[in-house]
Amino acid sequence: MGAVGGTVTLARKAVGTGVRAVATPSKRPSDQEYFETLQTLSQASVDQFFLAFKDVDWDNPDYSVESAAHDPRLILTDADVIGAHPWYKSLPREEQIRIGAYRFAQVAKVGRQFEQILIAGVMHNLIGMGNQNPEFRYAMHEVTEETHHIQMFQEAVNRFGEPVQGASSIWVKLTPLVTAFGQWVPELFFIGILGGEEPIDHMQKAIMRAGGGHPLIDRIMQIHIAEEARHIGFAHQYLLHHWPQMGFVRRQVLTYMFPVVMRVLCDVIMIPSRADMEAMGIPKDVAKEIWWDSEESQKRMRDMFGDVRMLADDLGIRRGPARVLWRAMGIDGRRSRFRSEPAVAKA
Repeated sequence: MGAVGGTVTLARKAVGTGVRAVATPSKRPSDQEYFETLQTLSQASVDQFFLAFKDVDWDNPDYSVESAAHDPRLILTDADVIGAHPWYKSLPREEQIRIGAYRFAQVAKVGRQFEQILIAGVMHNLIGMGNQNPEFRYAMHEVTEETHHIQMFQEAVNRFGEPVQGASSIWVKLTPLVTAFGQWVPELFFIGILGGEEPIDHMQKAIMRAGGGHPLIDRIMQIHIAEEARHIGFAHQYLLHHWPQMGFVRRQVLTYMFPVVMRVLCDVIMIPSRADMEAMGIPKDVAKEIWWDSEESQKRMRDMFGDVRMLADDLGIRRGPARVLWRAMGIDGRRSRFRSEPAVAKA
């Protein structure tokens, strides 16, 4: 299947008839609407799912990365923040390929680590959940899918053979505290889920819309994009449903934490660790430009959060003094008109 068309088809199949229900919320769903959406998502996970070692044809010769050092399909395109920078474009072809291979392995490793945090936090959230709650079933479907994403990402990292670190060592050490928020303050944890998932989803869709690259990478992204459509939709609906149920003080605190968490986790997900930057040979001044000092990179960051701004507006929290924080974090701007609206359409 074609890269872009195939991804869209997979995503539509994965979400099924629930696309409209989870894509364009305009008010808090009623209990019945919310539970019906959960049922739709759960059934979609039964009807359309992917297995890491069945739906990726690892033995396909075209998927091989044994000759990655000489494979031009690994050259980063402008859809990647590194690939778009003049420094990268000026490098010899062999070095562009080397960095491209390392970059994919690095992103896959961070994705694997984030999914592990997500699963641990969701387990904290579900451990005390009562009977007859449809959130339990869908959350377990999501966890099942995330375990396959983890295996898929790590298998790709192993095959590339790059010594990637992934997230910073400090972040890895903090994860037990982070996952505990799944039980202590689940609304904050779901904000964090979006803070990690939205930037990765935005980047992968941009790469696929640009034509993709290596077939193995493309296939992994197709699967991930398709199932993340459900996961992100659930997080949006969860917050819309639970936000009005919180007390006034809790709502106020989370209103101001919302953009801060988005920006912090965006940096954790999108900015390589110091060790990985050094391994890719990215100069410090170039790294500053790539990760948010230049006007172009700042626009890229804003573009990642169009769907989040839509959610915040539906929650009624991106206004008044809180709006100042959105601007200060560099993620304010026009909201998406619909889920996954391409950035070019927002200009």
